[in-house]
Amino acid sequence: MHSSLALTLEGTPLGLTAAKFWTRTKYKGTWTLKRHVNPTRVPIETKESYRWLENLRQSMALIGTPERCVHVADRESDIYELFCLAQDLGTRFLVRVQTNRLAAEPTGCEPKPGSHRVFAQLSAEPWVGCHCVKIGQNETARLHVKFATIETLPPKGKRKRYAPQLLTYIHALEIDPPADRAPIDWKLVTNLPVDDITAAIEKLEWYALRWKVEVFHKVMKSGCGAEKARLETADRLAKFLALIAVVSWRIFFLTMSAREKPEAEPETILTPAEIATLDSIDAARPTPRILRRTLASYLLQIAMLGGYLARKHDPPPGNMVVWRGLTRLNDIAFGISIGTRRQCG
Repeated sequence: MHSSLALTLEGTPLGLTAAKFWTRTKYKGTWTLKRHVNPTRVPIETKESYRWLENLRQSMALIGTPERCVHVADRESDIYELFCLAQDLGTRFLVRVQTNRLAAEPTGCEPKPGSHRVFAQLSAEPWVGCHCVKIGQNETARLHVKFATIETLPPKGKRKRYAPQLLTYIHALEIDPPADRAPIDWKLVTNLPVDDITAAIEKLEWYALRWKVEVFHKVMKSGCGAEKARLETADRLAKFLALIAVVSWRIFFLTMSAREKPEAEPETILTPAEIATLDSIDAARPTPRILRRTLASYLLQIAMLGGYLARKHDPPPGNMVVWRGLTRLNDIAFGISIGTRRQCG
């Protein structure tokens, strides 16, 4: 399953804009085949990576305002055809670079060996500033930042079909990384303008939001048990994944909404049955815990049903504890509905 998740700038998931299901027909010998066939000369429509273009096209058709969207993706999405499609659709992209592509020779400079490549021109640019990013709960990394606008050429075998693109490359490299992990080394490419260090840092913060889709997939796998399904046909498995994708999004949406808008009313996210069940649980306690009718207060009660301890220095409730809490909340709501049914006869 290849999915596209829509996010706000604050990281709140708005929902899936596209999902692609496919099955590999060939598992063995693919690396051997690559040694005999140049993949850059193979039409993108025949490759498995074509799903990136399909999801982009489907997402823009669903949203309807491509000029307001930015497609953020990891190195697997570093596809020249994707860049051209984004330009045709009138949308923007921010992709981590994997390929050292061909580039036009810089104007006004004496040609140097290797200067016809993107990485060589980017490395020749000076560092323009620093940026700090938070890693985990207690660690912060300092990054050198540089950027350059480079005319990027299509692969040699596809120059009749695709035109050169004027793209902006951003390089962020960690300063004095610790010895126990690999340093942060991001090379990003975008068709958005980057004129100063502020704009470059903004794009780095946008790329950091890409990890949200990994969290979404974790909820599907660990919370909803996507990988544990043992269904007999691919059609049944696709229907099951489509169902739990909605459930996983709601868990993720509830968790992030309570962080971004803790003072919102609970009715904006929770159903009336869920709110009534939480109120009934709280009314049965000797000391009520819901002192304010806010989304954060109700989410805290859901998380505590899932095992969250709510100690003073604990981080905010995560997706997994909210998933366990919602599961138990639904069981309690079902029990209450059974107990309140009137008996006849």
